[in-house]
Amino acid sequence: MADGSIPGDQLAAITREMVRIKSAHYGKGATEAKTYQCDNFLFSVLKGGMTTVEQNLLKHGEARLVRQVRLRFQESNGENFRAAVERITGRYVLAYESQVLFAPDYTVEIFVLGDAHGRLTEDSTDR
Repeated sequence: MADGSIPGDQLAAITREMVRIKSAHYGKGATEAKTYQCDNFLFSVLKGGMTTVEQNLLKHGEARLVRQVRLRFQESNGENFRAAVERITGRYVLAYESQVLFAPDYTVEIFVLGDAHGRLTEDSTDR
């Protein structure tokens, strides 16, 4: 779209890919998920998806360990997440980060988008 908005069907496709990638690697996917756009930012919010082992560790006070492993996984596999967003939107991912929340159980995948050539677009500037 000319204004940089990503159509709803593409946002839904990104959501499905985030769930698919996580499910393939963790053996368990999110119970709910949705992707939101705010200017050049995409936020894929995934609810649920903690493995039984992670839930056990959390119950025993090991949130720091679970966070460390989750974020390390995201760093190691970030290219899969970036590639999915770039393929679906046709836009370059300038930056990607992930965050995990435990109470309640959410994972947020954060993407900063450029245009198809990797440049920031006008809607990324302060207003």
